[in-house]
Amino acid sequence: MRTLVSGVSRGTETLVHTGAVPAEVAELMRAPFQEGDLPGPVKYGYLSVGVVEDGPAHLIHQRVFVLHPHQDRYIVPVEAVTPVPAGVPTSRAVLAGAVETAINILWEAAPRLGDRIAIIGAGMIGAAVAALARDFPLARLQLIDVNPDRARLAQHWGIEWRDPATAEGDCDLVIHASGSEAGLARALELLGEQGEVVEASWYGSTAPRVPLGGAFHAKRLSIRASQVGVVAAARRARRTHADRLALALDRLTDPAFDALITGTAPFDELPEVMPRLAAGEGAPLCQVITYPQSDQHRTA
Repeated sequence: MRTLVSGVSRGTETLVHTGAVPAEVAELMRAPFQEGDLPGPVKYGYLSVGVVEDGPAHLIHQRVFVLHPHQDRYIVPVEAVTPVPAGVPTSRAVLAGAVETAINILWEAAPRLGDRIAIIGAGMIGAAVAALARDFPLARLQLIDVNPDRARLAQHWGIEWRDPATAEGDCDLVIHASGSEAGLARALELLGEQGEVVEASWYGSTAPRVPLGGAFHAKRLSIRASQVGVVAAARRARRTHADRLALALDRLTDPAFDALITGTAPFDELPEVMPRLAAGEGAPLCQVITYPQSDQHRTA
């Protein structure tokens, strides 16, 4: 494989970068083709798009997506590659991991006709969920974030954006992806009777307080975790990881996802990029890492 672009999964990779992965889940959080052991030193990452330079004839010179760390060239089993559809540009294909995660969240959340749904946290995962959910026949869909710049993203997609303080309540379902204690508390506040929060954030070694007083018991509210490591139980009998990833790449034929590509940097600057991301500087939705390409192998 020769890498064209890779992407930084900002939430998980900054936790890895700062050594905030709890020891008890270090093995569970191993990335495919990871080298080294958490907390580090470790080679980590799982959003890579490249060109097959050697392998089966039908894959030679084909663009593929691989769950591989940031690296310019590597060797993987043929089963690890997923072809990128012709209608998906290389830079957009790097979002396959985020869209796959969003698909799993929606499979677990199982929105219903006419539901009132809020998505809290318009980062890469929350925004990917919103981009998919806008095709559902919902009564209301709100994208909620403390960053007013995210309003332009919601407007671009025709989705209602709200600041947490002005978000409408009585929701059937809230998908929480802000990774913050305040966001989780607000998610519970926005639920209607017997509503459910699907928690898509991973907090690493931090321990956020969860407000289980107030209306939590009286309204019979629920909190359920979602994690991409396994296919959602509702689809596990009929879908494999490969099926889910292929579906994500198929959905990426939609140019609307280009709005998630908000930062680029060359591979040799990655050692400077990661500390900035970990410090919250710039806060790009998807940080794309580019790699030098020889003239005879340039790919659109």
